[in-house]
Amino acid sequence: MNGLKAALVLFVAALFQLAVLTEYRQFRTASIVLVALLSIALLRGSIFGAIAGFGTGLLLDIATLGTLGITSLLLTVFGFWIGRYGETTARDRFHAPFVSVATVTGLYAFGLIGLQFVLGQPAPAGLVARGLPLALLLNLVLTLPVYALIRRLFPPLELGDRVREVRLLG
Repeated sequence: MNGLKAALVLFVAALFQLAVLTEYRQFRTASIVLVALLSIALLRGSIFGAIAGFGTGLLLDIATLGTLGITSLLLTVFGFWIGRYGETTARDRFHAPFVSVATVTGLYAFGLIGLQFVLGQPAPAGLVARGLPLALLLNLVLTLPVYALIRRLFPPLELGDRVREVRLLG
């Protein structure tokens, strides 16, 4: 049931981003899909986050007629990474979604430039560097309401259902 809910939430977020946010010049850099994906990954773990990231990235690649696989690859990696962060250290911490969104917003922008460069496509690094502060600000503003909604839809798992904290050996 969690998979169906996540698919529906991420589909609606992608629809909202592509139909509404891209119409307003100031909000084009905001990514409600990224914030929703990271919120779900924090609450449900690395594997769930990676699968959700792949599906969402594929949906965005198809909807925007972009190079198939770029967004999928980046969202899969970041969904897994933030899910792992949630499993190991960020349980029930107030700052976890904000740190996750801030970190991944920057890494996503530079990862996108890097992949476009490697594939031989135009990679406007100056344009991204100028738009990054606004994207970071808008994504952080979106984090509180989106994370609150996602947390209501996906309540935290019971202790037995979660991966236990990582302990260092030695």
